[in-house]
Amino acid sequence: MSTMELKLSRSNRIYRPSEPVEGKIVIKSPSSFSHYGIRLTANGSVNLQVRGGSAGVIESFYGVVKPISILNKSLEIRPAGKIGSGTTEIPFSIILKQPGEENLERFYETFHGTNINIQYLITVDVARGYLHKSKSTTLEFIIESDKDALLDRPVSPEMVIFYVTQDTQRHPLLPELKSGGFRVTGRLSTQCSLLDPIGGELTVETSAVPIHSIDIHLLRVESILLGEKIVTETSLIQTTQIADGDVCHNRTLPIYVILPRLLTCPTILAGPFSIEFKLSIVVSFKSELSKLQKKSDPRTPRLWVSIGFIYFTEALGLPHLKCLIKFQLAMETLPLELVRAR
Repeated sequence: MSTMELKLSRSNRIYRPSEPVEGKIVIKSPSSFSHYGIRLTANGSVNLQVRGGSAGVIESFYGVVKPISILNKSLEIRPAGKIGSGTTEIPFSIILKQPGEENLERFYETFHGTNINIQYLITVDVARGYLHKSKSTTLEFIIESDKDALLDRPVSPEMVIFYVTQDTQRHPLLPELKSGGFRVTGRLSTQCSLLDPIGGELTVETSAVPIHSIDIHLLRVESILLGEKIVTETSLIQTTQIADGDVCHNRTLPIYVILPRLLTCPTILAGPFSIEFKLSIVVSFKSELSKLQKKSDPRTPRLWVSIGFIYFTEALGLPHLKCLIKFQLAMETLPLELVRAR
């Protein structure tokens, strides 16, 4: 049985629109076979999907919104002929954007979200006629902004001062938290280069209830224009723990968050869609719920984490089982602008 594989010249598969995408097609076959041509196609598109949880009943019927085409190029690698037995390597090179060429749409950076996916694919097809099954293989490559579209100067982190107290919370709190109070202050960068970590610091000044943990939640906010309505959904990308346990008061703790590559991209504010990001400082407090299960057992789901996350999604406009929540966490959410610099 013959196999076909695509190998790109760069192991990280990262290219810019003005650069040629190069590689080779590797065909392994125990015997020779004839074909009617080998064709390579490069496609790029923004795929938009509206899920039932983030839209109303009427909007849910639409499901998938028409994709936005960014790139569609095809070229013939080889005319009709024969592939010999053994291993055959066929080099290829395709230019995504010629200088001065008008493109279908702006080359957005690769991004994988909940409702929005920006994806670039290379597909190779070997046509073999009606009597034999044609061969095809597809590989994703990653697009980053062209160098001439990048910021010339390094991004100086824009630090914003934040504070989390019982007065800044919009939900009911445990009685001991409400009466005794708590105060967490700090500063955090809200404009950051994708290649740099998000930095900052925080200090627990006072807390009437022992703190269980302090976490930084990285959120994506995906918005899609559906008719005359904008459907927005906020979802969690990753959680970075800053402190575990009841930390010392009035001690400065560093904040250091590394951004995941494929799950983030420069902030996009386009017409039919937008991709934005937020940071949430989440302080969870010790309660009887957290003592029900041992934290050291990674195989056992922790009830207090689940309930905290349920409330977290509800606070973002995603109501889920609010009656089960014992209001044992506090948070502050800040906007985050991501850019790509030289």
